[in-house]
Parts: sequence; C-alpha cells; structure tokens
Amino acid sequence: MSILVVGVSHSSAPVALLERLALDHDGVVKLVADVVGSEHVTEATVVATCNRIEVYADVDRFHGSVEEISRLLADRADERAEALVSHFYVHYDDAAVSHLFRVACGLDSMVVGETQVLGQTREALRVGQEAGSVGPALNALFQQALRVGKRAHAETDIDRAAPSLVTAALDRAGATSLEGRRVLVVGAGAMASLAVSTAAARGAESIVVANRSAASADRLAALYGARPAPLGDLGLELAHADLVVSCTGAAGTVLDVETLREARAGRVGDPLAVIDLALPHDVDPAVADEPGVTLVGLARLAEELGRTPDAGAGGPVPDAAAEAVDSVAGVRSIVGQEVAAFLAVRRQASVTPTVVALRSMATSVVDAEMARLDTRLPGLDAVARAEVLHAVRRVADKLLHQPTVRVKELAGETGAVSYAAALAELFALDPDAVDAVTRPEGLER
Repeated sequence: MSILVVGVSHSSAPVALLERLALDHDGVVKLVADVVGSEHVTEATVVATCNRIEVYADVDRFHGSVEEISRLLADRADERAEALVSHFYVHYDDAAVSHLFRVACGLDSMVVGETQVLGQTREALRVGQEAGSVGPALNALFQQALRVGKRAHAETDIDRAAPSLVTAALDRAGATSLEGRRVLVVGAGAMASLAVSTAAARGAESIVVANRSAASADRLAALYGARPAPLGDLGLELAHADLVVSCTGAAGTVLDVETLREARAGRVGDPLAVIDLALPHDVDPAVADEPGVTLVGLARLAEELGRTPDAGAGGPVPDAAAEAVDSVAGVRSIVGQEVAAFLAVRRQASVTPTVVALRSMATSVVDAEMARLDTRLPGLDAVARAEVLHAVRRVADKLLHQPTVRVKELAGETGAVSYAAALAELFALDPDAVDAVTRPEGLER
C-alpha cells in the first residue's frame, strides 16, 4: 500500500474555486466516507483549512485512486473533474510524506510559518480516527507530522518570521495598533478566537463577538473581556465598529452592502476596515466600493503575501528578511531530516511481514521433519527427541538470522530494489501468509 495526496490550495487555484470546494465539518466527514468507500482505498482522511482541501489516502493502485478522488472533489464544486484537473496537485508515497510534513510546519501555508495549520492537521487525524477511516498507515504518518510541526516551531524562529493569517490581515488593513478602535469579530471558531486574542493584544478599546450560537459567543468573549452579541444584531454592532473581522464558515453571505449602508448611515465616509477570512467568503465584495471602507479578503492576501516570507508586498521589512529566510531554511532542513528518518523506518517495517512469514515457514518445516522423525523412530525417548528438536531449531535460526538482519538493513536504504519481494521470491513464500501479517484488523476490504 502507498500514501496518496490529491488536493487543491491557494497555490494551485483561485479563491473563487476554493470557495466552491469549501467544506464544513459534516462535509469533511461525508468526503472521508466517500473516499474510504472507493475501490482502491483502505484508509483516508481530509485536511480542510480556509485555503486548502487535501485528501490523504492509503491506496493499492495509483491511477484508479487519483481518478476517483479527483472526481469526488470535483463533485463538491459541481464540476467535471476534467475541468478542474489543472488546479489539483497529486503527491504519491515518499512525496506525499514530504508534503504533509511541509504542511504541518506551515511551509506550504499562505502565510509561511503560521501555526493554525498544525491544529487543522490534528483535526484531520481526529476526524479520521472517529470515522474509523484512519488505520496504521495514516495514523503513523499524521502522528509524525504533528511531531515534526512542533519541532519546527520549537527549534526555529519561524513563528516570528511569518505571522498568522489573522495578523497579516490586520497589518494589511492598517490595524497594526488598535488603540482607541472598536473591533467587531463575527464568528466564534478557531479563526475568530485568533482575531479576538490578537485584537486584545493590540490594545483595542472594545471588542464585540457576534455569533449565531450565544453560548459560543459568551465563551469566547469571556476569555478576553469582550462583549458577546447575537448575530441578529450585526447591523447594530456594525454602526459603532471601526474594524470588522468576519470568519463564520457560513454557507452564504453574512455581511451584504445593504446591511453595511444601513448601519453606517450616520458615518458615511468614516474609515472602516473589513477583514474577511471565511471560505466561502462572509462579506459581499461590493462593500469595498463603499466610501471609507477597506476590504481585505483571502484573495488579496494571496496576491500580496507571495510564496516566501521575503517576497512581494506582503513580506517582512528588509531588516527582518534575513531572519525570515534563515528560519524557513531551518524548517526545510528539519523536514528533510524527518522525511528521511520516517521513510527509513517505514521501509524497514515493510519487510517485517515477509520476515515473519519466512520464520513461520521455517517453523512449519521443522514441525514436519519432527513428525517424520516420530514416524521413523517411534521408540525415541522424550529426552533425545527434545535434544533433536532443539538442534534442528538452532540450525533453522542460524540459517535465517543473517538474511533477516541484512534484509532489514538494506530495506532502510534508499533504492528501487524491494528486498522483501526478493526474499519472498527466493523462498517461495505464500503471498497470503505475508498479507495476513500485513493486513490491519478491522480494515479488510
């Protein structure tokens, strides 16, 4: 079996397409179920963030799996797979491992080094575990990806070199300092929590959390001394806000032009920064044309931030560029080390079923020969028989010791040779016996 990734992100598709592919929690669970129900897939989960949808699967066939997963993704956008194929990317086996480690470290994020993606990677593992669609292969991969992500942030300054998406959006909206400014945060999820905490840290005069669920708004507001409000009062709260951050994850528009105009009838032309971090977008793009309004959305962020922390208008100031580049280089080095170590362990583990099958075959041979001896020497006493059995087993163990040690050593080396397959062929091992050791309980197809 091999790991396959089929995905689409801010680096491969426009925000408009990402919006059409965006999934809520129920949508992620449904997609996971559809993928794991595919013919060539044994394990699956989905990493879903505000700017990426990626399917991770353990598969037994490359082409058939890519086609089926691509179709399932295209169905979410109500498009034919052929129309979207240019926006999908595919990583297979070793490359898939490398890609997930990069994602978990924030190297593949819109804002390089942001930490929120680590939690989203953890969520993908949790969803797969709860659905029963994550088995030994993906569990080991995601657990290691989480460890790599934590190591990257602990051993480098990638956090300082590249801020979170919320921080970057605030900077683009001219909200470096929020002293004397009134902030309205729409939503109460992870992104909203980041927005509230960042606004509080930047000295906001007041913060209001508006959300459909009163309990969630109350909980988030209480953490930072903010004031909760029902989403139905959005217009009333908007009338007093200097900065709005919307990130609800709702299916439709939350803030339209008419609501904005009504709320700000007495403040036409006054500066208002609106940040839309939702996917699909919460804010009608037309609000950007209103007097005094500055709108910052994911599409603008994608254009300004560039692909590296020292590139484009969104890069750090010149005296921080060298530090940013050094941090990214350090994380890349960590990823390279961790990928090599993970693949070496995986290759060594891949020969274990063959070694177990080989030793089982040897045990069967010893048992058969002892049964033959019992037939030919029925009068052999128990002590003598025990000595013969011990000697035969020692001979078998010594003959197998060096080949099994070497096959494990060689399996850890990079190369195209499958030593496990060679061993199985040389000793004519029963494929079913090897598969019986490999197949995880509960994930039989």
